Amino acid sequence: MTRPTIDDPVLLGFAAEVGTDDQVTVRGGGTRWEVGGPVDPAARVIRAPVGIVDVRPDEMTAHVRAGTTVAELHGALAEAGQTTALAESPDSTVGGAIAVGHSPVTRLGRGHSRDAVLQVRYVDAAGRLVTGGGPTVKNVTGFDLPRLLFGSLGTLGCMADVIVRTRPVPEVEHWYRVDGADPGPLRAALPTAASMLWDGESTWTLLAGYAVDVADDLDRLRDLTGGTPVEDPPPHLPPFRWSRRPRDLRRLGAEA
Repeated sequence: MTRPTIDDPVLLGFAAEVGTDDQVTVRGGGTRWEVGGPVDPAARVIRAPVGIVDVRPDEMTAHVRAGTTVAELHGALAEAGQTTALAESPDSTVGGAIAVGHSPVTRLGRGHSRDAVLQVRYVDAAGRLVTGGGPTVKNVTGFDLPRLLFGSLGTLGCMADVIVRTRPVPEVEHWYRVDGADPGPLRAALPTAASMLWDGESTWTLLAGYAVDVADDLDRLRDLTGGTPVEDPPPHLPPFRWSRRPRDLRRLGAEA
């Protein structure tokens, strides 16, 4: 963890608003406000700064204020053919996505959202602006701190801004449904599988990547299942990953 001098007036103003005199909570889009239980009614509710500070497609990083919506960030990155691993839902903010700590349903292929957070600047309980992590992958100083803040529900500090790692938008992506297939062998055999969802009867697989690679995996999917996968997205697709392992579902089914 480092504490370099921070002279950004936006962050200094946010630190002043957080203060040190009373309880405070930062509200984002309110999309997962219930996670962690009710907020103390006595707590003062504030908002984090908003705005995209800098996007560097060549370095595959984006510097953004914590109160900015994930949708706005992804919209700006789309112009460069990039995105992030942060979970996106209507009105969800970058700081909120990090504080709640949920990964999107594409975690299987695109990794944990926690690993996309390179740097966090936040206000601690003493009202100080603290920097953890660094703007480049080579700078690993304090990387444990951003990871610790991920999923902390704001209990360790009030996030002001972050630098996140970006990734290319897949050339193609399609959902395919196969009925009666075991998702275990499919997961191991399909390199382009970005997500795999199973409800006990049907398996939905999101193939994403270069067109030629997705086509190869679709052929593998046909060979493994002995049928023709139906191009069909899963119903009621959640914006974040919230699931059980197949073996747990089988156990629950056996006990029913």
